[in-house]
Amino acid sequence: MSGENVTPIPVDDVELEGELIVPDGASGLVVFAHGSGSSRKSPRNNYVADVIRERGLGTLLFDLLTEEEDRYRENRFDIPLLTDRLVAVTEWLRGREETADQRYGYFGSSTGAASALRATARPETEIDAVVSRGGRVDLASERLSNVTAPTLFIVGGDDTQVLELNREAAAALTCEHDLHIVADAGHLFEGPGHLEEVAEVAADWFERQLA
Repeated sequence: MSGENVTPIPVDDVELEGELIVPDGASGLVVFAHGSGSSRKSPRNNYVADVIRERGLGTLLFDLLTEEEDRYRENRFDIPLLTDRLVAVTEWLRGREETADQRYGYFGSSTGAASALRATARPETEIDAVVSRGGRVDLASERLSNVTAPTLFIVGGDDTQVLELNREAAAALTCEHDLHIVADAGHLFEGPGHLEEVAEVAADWFERQLA
């Protein structure tokens, strides 16, 4: 079960906690960026990660903040800080012999999607695919023109404000992209079959782009 085997990840002067699982023969690795107030233990992200691993891809779920940092609400919305953390963790993965040669994808939820898109826009990350789930993509609007990785936006049909933001973000992209709307779903995809649809659509995207 995800969340049991903690991998310490040194970043700057702190140590973040993560769980790295890479199936034998994996062709790619998906790094998760959770939303504000969440963590690597997010049941939704862990469910999606399980489905992605069933496709033969590796996953890393990690805490963007330490426990101490997470006590301060402003840190949860410090998108530049969270972006720097995501970039640093990606560099850490590329520096490990076991994961150096993988193709990389980002799965970002809510505010984590903004960090994922901002990190993807940096040329040094060399990301091959992005999926945003209910993403606050407006928090990355000024960086969207620099995103070159194939990007999938997944939004609930009833999450009307976020859906409009994602439509605007998709229109701003010049790279390969798609917008998938989960009918009748709200921001947290809590209805019957909603999260399952998110996981399958995301896994399809990563399996195709990271193969």
